[in-house]
Amino acid sequence: MPWFDLPLDELREYRSESAAPEDFDAFWSKTLQEAREHDLDARFEPVDTGLSTVTVLDVTFAGFGGHPVKGWLILPAAAEEPLPLVVEFVGYGGGRGLPHERLLWASSGRAHFVMDTRGQGSAWGGGGATADPVGGAPAFPGFMTRGIDAPENYYYRRVFTDAVRAVEAARSHPLTDSSRTVAMGSSQGGGISIAVGGLVPDLAAVAPDVPFLCDFPRSTTLTDRHPYREIALYLKTHRGRAAEVQRTLSYFDGVHFAARGTAPALFSAALEDQTCPPSTVFAAFNAWAHEDKTIEVYDFNDHEGGGPYHDLAKLNWLRSYA
Repeated sequence: MPWFDLPLDELREYRSESAAPEDFDAFWSKTLQEAREHDLDARFEPVDTGLSTVTVLDVTFAGFGGHPVKGWLILPAAAEEPLPLVVEFVGYGGGRGLPHERLLWASSGRAHFVMDTRGQGSAWGGGGATADPVGGAPAFPGFMTRGIDAPENYYYRRVFTDAVRAVEAARSHPLTDSSRTVAMGSSQGGGISIAVGGLVPDLAAVAPDVPFLCDFPRSTTLTDRHPYREIALYLKTHRGRAAEVQRTLSYFDGVHFAARGTAPALFSAALEDQTCPPSTVFAAFNAWAHEDKTIEVYDFNDHEGGGPYHDLAKLNWLRSYA
């Protein structure tokens, strides 16, 4: 698939037309305050994985609504002192998977926390283990329109809250160094990491790869690929509700979280990516508030982005931060 979005020089200047709601900060402050009324109750249970170079802990903590959320904490086997912490969020439809799928960051000498995404984990990888006990209004199959009738009901309100609580849970373990915490992820995980970057004020760094959930006014009208296409198909049936839907989505747009980012950031974009079009990625990158920011551009890649090459870029980049 050839390039289909803006030329690279225009991407570097592109700004989203998405407007943050006036009560954006109040909405998220209240949401997190309500979540913190529940005891975090982070529990770490050792797992026998047959792996000798890492220690794996099965984690359960209280996310949105006090609901139990799962994760893995993977540590270098010889760890005795607090380590730099990587908190990773996974792509759309995936779950925390199996521990042996995720050995890179512990192999680099860091603690690695992988959050399970509620209700997902049945589309690829090693699966997930976290239910989403909250119901919602009629939705198109998938997750993008669940509860889209109002910001208070929207699915990603729960997921982004879980993600903030995941950082808190990971930091509560004695072998993690809270001052050297990095949020990262690819696609949906990249979008979640941007949200965390705007909601958690003291991260050491944020690394969103080809992030999803950015610049909804453009993404929902530019590409016909799923998952963004779920929103268009919902509106194809629910005619006349576009303004209402865009209002809900404005509370979850990565562009607005990026404008509140307080940590150094490494983004990536792929110029043939029709799942998360490069202009929507640049919209978040260009809005990122911290002046120490970099974006790696993969000219002839689709949604796989930089793949293992970008893993190497992150390993090298993170040496300066965590």
